[in-house]
Amino acid sequence: CYFINPTFSLSAMALTQVSSNKCAGGFQKVFEHESTELKCKMKFAVYLPPKAETDKCPVMYWLSGLTCTEQNFITKAGSQLAAAEHGIIIVAPDTSPRGCNIEGEDENWDFGTGAGFYVNATQDPWKTNYRMYAYVTEELPKLINANFPTDPDRMSVSGHSMGGHGALICALKNPGKYKAVSAFAPICNPMQCPWGQKAFAGYLGSDRSTWEAYDATVLAASYSGPQLNILIDQGQDDQFLSASQLLPDNLIAVCSEKKIPVVFRLQPGYDHSYFFMYSFMNDHIKHHAKYLNA
Repeated sequence: CYFINPTFSLSAMALTQVSSNKCAGGFQKVFEHESTELKCKMKFAVYLPPKAETDKCPVMYWLSGLTCTEQNFITKAGSQLAAAEHGIIIVAPDTSPRGCNIEGEDENWDFGTGAGFYVNATQDPWKTNYRMYAYVTEELPKLINANFPTDPDRMSVSGHSMGGHGALICALKNPGKYKAVSAFAPICNPMQCPWGQKAFAGYLGSDRSTWEAYDATVLAASYSGPQLNILIDQGQDDQFLSASQLLPDNLIAVCSEKKIPVVFRLQPGYDHSYFFMYSFMNDHIKHHAKYLNA
């Protein structure tokens, strides 16, 4: 059984279980809580491998892409068998605050609801709720470590598209915090692509110098910290690659200059969808396990 830690009684940390399904010998669960950073109710998914019944386990955080909720990854990515095999807890949060009644939050699929871009907004009317960076790097790990059998010193981060951008900036902005990082089709240089420019202008304002704190290519150029081993898979037939939304070459150039090890795999015939991620998810979890279980 998985019991919420009874010694931890801060009411702000209270979790409500939304669902629980036995999966790959462990349990795929979804919880809801009141977020202090985002000032709204938030859901997150957590996969508890069989090992979590008896031992503390490392945690991989998965950050999803535009329009996603916590459901997309857990129903489509096929991560649970590998997570069970390697004894890794996987936490998948939502991609933005929900139901904040901000004017315009539901008008665009690539800005507002489902499109938090893993930044802390500084502009009205977004700055009160749209603090996804603080949520995924601070509030959520504290919540997870307080309520589940985790080893707080062993965490890693991965994600897709907007979430791949999120994973990369989390690792680059917090040297040593994440033992491993990987991404599928990440937005590598958001300052230079339409998606990123739209989101950053809206959340961070018109001063482009403030955008640099959330751009993986810029952050890699000034990274100094423990060696990061980055794994990136990119579908060659991804329409957003050809539309210059992802710009992996810019990140790879900087990483090779800075001697940051990147394994970049261009996968022929694959697109931007979960069919692509499903195909290579085992490799990514193996990559994380290598560093988390070292």
